[in-house]
Amino acid sequence: MDLPRQIFMGGVVGAGGAGFPTHKKLVKNADLLIVNAAECEPLLCSDKFVMSRFANEIIGALTALKSEMGFKRVVIGTKQKYGAEIKTLRAAISASGADIELFLTKSFYPVGDEQVLIYEITGKTVPPGGIPIALGIVVINVTTALNIYDAIQGKSVTHRYVTVTGEVVNPCVVRAPIGASVSACVEAAGGAALKDFMIVMGGPMMGRQYGKSQLDSLVITKTDGGIIILPDSHCLPAFHAKPLEHIMNQARSVCIQCSYCTDQCPRFLIGHPLHPNRVMRSTATNTNPEMLAEALLCSECGICELHACPMRLSPRQVNIHIKGLLRKNGVKPVFKTNPDQTSMRDYRKIAQSRLIARLDLTQYPTRLNGCVSCEPASVRIPLRQGIGRNSIPAVSVGDIVKAGDVIGRVEFEDVGSVIHASVSGIVTAADANVITIEREESAL
Repeated sequence: MDLPRQIFMGGVVGAGGAGFPTHKKLVKNADLLIVNAAECEPLLCSDKFVMSRFANEIIGALTALKSEMGFKRVVIGTKQKYGAEIKTLRAAISASGADIELFLTKSFYPVGDEQVLIYEITGKTVPPGGIPIALGIVVINVTTALNIYDAIQGKSVTHRYVTVTGEVVNPCVVRAPIGASVSACVEAAGGAALKDFMIVMGGPMMGRQYGKSQLDSLVITKTDGGIIILPDSHCLPAFHAKPLEHIMNQARSVCIQCSYCTDQCPRFLIGHPLHPNRVMRSTATNTNPEMLAEALLCSECGICELHACPMRLSPRQVNIHIKGLLRKNGVKPVFKTNPDQTSMRDYRKIAQSRLIARLDLTQYPTRLNGCVSCEPASVRIPLRQGIGRNSIPAVSVGDIVKAGDVIGRVEFEDVGSVIHASVSGIVTAADANVITIEREESAL
């Protein structure tokens, strides 16, 4: 079985982003494979933990990828402040004799954005609206590399390392089976330290926010790297509670056109023609369709609304709304890169520590208390884990399964991922969207 098919059978998807099926991303004889180990969001430490614990496995996966896929160069991009992890990676590279490079970057946000990291490493800009392979580059997350190693060994993606931090008793990395409830993960971290709180799935800048009442209904997927518990009174839930109509009215009436959102936009600073202030103005005047189309280039990093805007407006939410309308109408404009606007980039990088302070998160640790396991009595496994189609259920109610068994199928040619049981037990519910498995002693 060739490597892409092994990766497909292991159910490997991009662990650091939208969950694009990894076997679809690999292109033979590309110039450069970049391993994104820069962990974009503040407070999250899952990829850092993976580097410290599984350096040999990561290097083993990259050696196999370089050999079988013909990558001319392999570079791991990570933060220079990760001293212990860098030492561990270098030792693994030396021991294996692998031809793998390390690129060390300063800790700024959003260095973990794949296009920002590409610019850091190569000085090249991915074409606006394009993807890295346009430059002969493939990018994978460091946890994806670990999952590739497991797939080569015949193991499937059944667990995820998740940062659980914020208002919890024991901030730590939790090893959780796919489909475990967020509630179980929080309990594994000692439980919430507050009576009233909200939940951020992901990081504070780009994560999805939920109320306490949704704690039991949320489950871990292959793309979830963080759970942050915050007080209901924190500035983040208050900011994101604004309804869309209010956000759009503010864009039309309150924006002062200072251009700070554009000055600090990471995509603008690598040469993309994205001017959030002009999008806001065009929203107000409805006179410049070309400017509105620039919203399609937004990476939704959140700098414009959570760091740059002095009026506390939401250019990101405006961009998201406009993107939805443009895509609904099939708008696909062609953009050109402007390398001249990158000259101020080094002076406009936002230090991670400064961002944490701006978000009022300095009271939460950036170093966590090791790793604990989450062992829930049952799991609810979604049959769609990232970009692409749902997998087709391969089990029925009453079936006994073992951890690693296939419970959802897609074809190799499909954009989607094979889904596996994350625990051994009995299937107690199954439909086109979710498989529920309860642990049962006789099934173990």
